[in-house]
Amino acid sequence: MSIEVFNESGEASVNESMLIDVMSYALRRLDVHPDAEASIHIVDLETIADLHVRWLDLEGPTDVMSFPMDELTPGSAMGGRPDAPDAGPAMLGDIVLCPAFAVNQAKAAGHDLGHELALLTVHGTLHLLGYDHATPAEEREMFALQNEILADWYDDLARREVSYQPRPTGPAAFPEASQRSDIFADGE
Repeated sequence: MSIEVFNESGEASVNESMLIDVMSYALRRLDVHPDAEASIHIVDLETIADLHVRWLDLEGPTDVMSFPMDELTPGSAMGGRPDAPDAGPAMLGDIVLCPAFAVNQAKAAGHDLGHELALLTVHGTLHLLGYDHATPAEEREMFALQNEILADWYDDLARREVSYQPRPTGPAAFPEASQRSDIFADGE
């Protein structure tokens, strides 16, 4: 995997190695071609608010945005059907994270910013691969997969004896989509 991180936010506390690690793990776990490329951009509130209105016509900042490059659907970059041709390497696209926005979400959920950014990176990665949460069924599938990958990543870190931040144990550590909505409606 080739993952580049561009920290344009001025946030020195963001662990770029952790973001690469969790995204690499998610892509490997989903059987994405090992030569796939992606980037993570870490931006400030003003930049994410501008992107949010420009690309989604939604006012105000947000936590994460994904900009897929190649046309992928769940399964196409991940092996998919056994009779499907190999998708080969792909330029997956860009994930944009805003730690200044995510820090409030982390506080509301009762865990640290590192975990929140790991969660958002997995979420953004799934969007790059064609997952969405526009319908209740899609939401259940995407958030279940997101939580499974994130929990398995923490297990993988323990096996490798690597630590970025403590694995959170609170009820909002690996939330369903509706739980995140409830937490952040109160926390924002």
